Amino acid sequence: MEAAAKLVGETLLLEIPVKDPSFDLTKAVCSHGLFMMAPNHWDPASCTLQRPIRLPSGGVRVHISQLRPSSPIVVSVAGSVSLSLEDEEALLDQVRRMLRISDEEDRIIQEFHRIHADAREKGLGRIFRSPTLFEDMVKCILLCNCQWPRTLSMARALCELQLPLKQCCNSEAFHPKTPQSKETKRKITKRKKVTIKLETMFIDGAELVETAGLMINHVTQPSDSQACHMIDSTALSNQDSWNSSSPSQSFNAGLKISDGVSCPYEATGDFPTPEELATLDAAFLANRCKLGYRAKRIVSLAKSIVNGNLQPRKLEELCEGFSLSSYDSIDQQLSALSGFGPFTRANVLMCMGFYHRVPADTETVRHIRQFHGRNCDIYSAQKAIEAIYGNYAPFQFLAYWIELWEYYEQRFGTWSKLPASFYPLVTASNMKSKISKRLRVKKLELEEQ
Repeated sequence: MEAAAKLVGETLLLEIPVKDPSFDLTKAVCSHGLFMMAPNHWDPASCTLQRPIRLPSGGVRVHISQLRPSSPIVVSVAGSVSLSLEDEEALLDQVRRMLRISDEEDRIIQEFHRIHADAREKGLGRIFRSPTLFEDMVKCILLCNCQWPRTLSMARALCELQLPLKQCCNSEAFHPKTPQSKETKRKITKRKKVTIKLETMFIDGAELVETAGLMINHVTQPSDSQACHMIDSTALSNQDSWNSSSPSQSFNAGLKISDGVSCPYEATGDFPTPEELATLDAAFLANRCKLGYRAKRIVSLAKSIVNGNLQPRKLEELCEGFSLSSYDSIDQQLSALSGFGPFTRANVLMCMGFYHRVPADTETVRHIRQFHGRNCDIYSAQKAIEAIYGNYAPFQFLAYWIELWEYYEQRFGTWSKLPASFYPLVTASNMKSKISKRLRVKKLELEEQ
């Protein structure tokens, strides 16, 4: 699928044609919790996905929009009058990966729609993912064994770290290493002080960030009790079509409700690369981004890619045909990685396009009990999953996820219309709480505006 390019003022517009007549950007993006995780930002007012994208020559911030369902995808690159052929191809490949735009993905959607009438009627089935497999893998680690607000906070912290990390990682003065333990007590004390000084280069004071014309004062270190910072900001302008010159649409992403939880949009850095994370000490990363034990696993993953022991591109090449044998081959390679247990591996493989296995955790058990009235636990969940969703093989995950996703949507409001400040509140524990009711009231208020 060839992409067309056009220059409007100082904004480069790239157009990606879509073949699937049911393709809807809103449904393709707002289809999984990954779209809520930094550095992604969905603007409900303009129905635009905004985020940084890394190119061979450097990073750019893009706005991804669609005038109407089935119309071409428009990728806006502000401040760029042109891109090299290599950069343009890299940008479009990453956008297509996020939105699952390809002939193979279209074939999968068509097959799924033939056996799932409700998904066909609603145009559902594409599951949002990251521009790169590495970002997906790290975020799958962040999804494991923690509450949703903390997952959001950890992803944002990694992106906030990337800004100073990008500037400092090549500097001789930047050595965020945790001291070795083979020292006397007095020397250990001194080295702890050095570590604190290294961290203050990131967390002391407020940083002024300028990204794509958006100026924001923000503090880069969240407290333990905050899921994210509380700052009002204005969404960037959106170019809906080639001939559109409509003014920018803004939306207050810092809306607050009575419990004071807010998750506003900020101009964070991009998601860190393996090369950037591999240079860090796990203890430093854990403390800086509040990752806990996950930091060691993330650094180990980054090092394995930098050292060439794991090659994400070759892993994705194994996906061709999405056969069970290729699933087993990739699963075996992932199992050799530190911290990649069955749940994390199943999530990664789902991101890669395998839908026959449902990653089961306590949320899966809760849904089966609550929605289907079946008594099961984490050990018998797969048996229940097969009994409920087996008729949708090899797309059991898609059937399960659409059902779960809509179940949440009925209680908290349409995903694509929720302000980012509400994301940390969308949890199973809040389903029957007053928070859920307030979210529905706020949703109605937003729709009336």
